[in-house]
Amino acid sequence: MKLTKKLYLIGFTATVMVLAIVRWTYPEVAELEIVTSADSTISEVVTSPPLSLNRNGSKPHRILSVPSYKEAFPDSNAVQMVEAQRWGVSPVRNREDAESRKKELVYIDSSPYYHVDKLRQSIPYLVPRAAILLQDIGQAFFDSLYVKGVPLHRFIVTSVLRSQDDVTRLRTLNGNATENSCHLYGTTFDICYNRYETVEEPEGPKRYQVRNDTLKFVLSEVLRDMRQQGRCYIKYEVKQGCFHMTVR
Repeated sequence: MKLTKKLYLIGFTATVMVLAIVRWTYPEVAELEIVTSADSTISEVVTSPPLSLNRNGSKPHRILSVPSYKEAFPDSNAVQMVEAQRWGVSPVRNREDAESRKKELVYIDSSPYYHVDKLRQSIPYLVPRAAILLQDIGQAFFDSLYVKGVPLHRFIVTSVLRSQDDVTRLRTLNGNATENSCHLYGTTFDICYNRYETVEEPEGPKRYQVRNDTLKFVLSEVLRDMRQQGRCYIKYEVKQGCFHMTVR
């Protein structure tokens, strides 16, 4: 049968109507969100997990990230140092000195909300104010993942309190390392943005893979909110691959 202009228009109209009905009936089919980071030249496609609703029956929230990591988290070491000296302890000599300051410092270990990495150049202690901030960020990250329909992950803490011995060793390895670091005061910690731990049952089914960029987008939203609430100062560190933050 010869394809005439009239038949083509009839077929095209019918196809459009079928697609419109499918989209109206199953809106999640069309839910793809394009998120562009100002720090990248390539647009990332962020998709919701293969679930149309969260467990409580609500529609997943959108993943927006921040327009620019550098603009959203610009706080330099000098800015953070003011708060570090305001809320922090006097620099500790070594781990033994930190352990003797139980009235000033609290021990930080992995929790259900975050994972503390193997620390090579710092020790796991923070002032109580900073420990509460870290816990609140972890809880807010979980909440945000949940409402966005993303499988739960723990972010990774890569640096905490640095003793004077830690700084001395670090400067022998890196001549550009600052001698007066905010990490000396127990007010400052680093959260890695390119590695995460999946939360799943050891004997349960494997979860589908979530891109680190997607998790970074969600984490950046949480940290932006914390900063805007006046809870902390944050610096986006490119070379170290972390968010460097000091409690306020």
